[in-house]
Amino acid sequence: MRGRFLSFEGVEGCGKSTQIARLHAALEEAGHSVILTREPGGTATGELIRKVLQHDYTGEAIAPVAELHLFAASRAQHVAQVIAPALERGDWVLCDRFIDSSLSYQGLARDLGLERVLEMNRDAVGDCWPEITFWLDLPLEEAFARVADRQGPEDRFESEARSFHERVASGYAELAERFPERIHRVDASLTEEELFQCICEAVSALEGDSL
Repeated sequence: MRGRFLSFEGVEGCGKSTQIARLHAALEEAGHSVILTREPGGTATGELIRKVLQHDYTGEAIAPVAELHLFAASRAQHVAQVIAPALERGDWVLCDRFIDSSLSYQGLARDLGLERVLEMNRDAVGDCWPEITFWLDLPLEEAFARVADRQGPEDRFESEARSFHERVASGYAELAERFPERIHRVDASLTEEELFQCICEAVSALEGDSL
C-alpha cells in the first residue's frame, strides 16, 4: 500500500516545526511508520544546498533563477532518495516545506512566475505531490515577533525586507485558491493545542479514523 505524503508551509515563524513534531509523535503512537524531513535538505546533497541557500558565504547575491535551480536540485535528490522510496514502502512522509515554497518564494515573491517554477520542478517532483499541504496562515506582525524572539542570527530569507515577506504571504493565499483540493489553510494564530487539533482532524478525515 502506498504511503501518505503531507507537507507544511507558511511564512517564517508560523510554527511548522512544532506542529510537524507533534504530528510525527501522534502518528507513530498510532502505529504508523513515519519519515520526518525538510526542504531544502533531507539528504546529504540537499543539506549542502541548504547551507548555500540560507547563509551568506560569499557576500554575493544569489540570482533568483539560480536560487530556483538550487531548490529544484535539492528537491530532485530528496524525492529520488527519500520521499518516493518511503511512499513505496507504505510510510507516512511529513515534509517541512515542499514545492509550494518554491512557487511562493521564487515564483511569486521573486517574480519568476508560477508556470516557470512548475516547469522547473516537474522532473524533480514527478508524481510525488502531497495529499494535503497544511498552510499555517499567520499574520505577518505576529510572524515577525516570533522570529525576533528566536536565538541566533537571521538566515538569508528571514533577513529579507518586509515587502518580500508580504509577497510570500499573499503568494500562499494565491496558491490556496489555485490548489483548493490539496492546500488546507489552518489559522496559525490559534494556540499550539488548538492548531494541532485542527491538523489532527484533517489527517483523521484522510485516514477515515481518529488520530
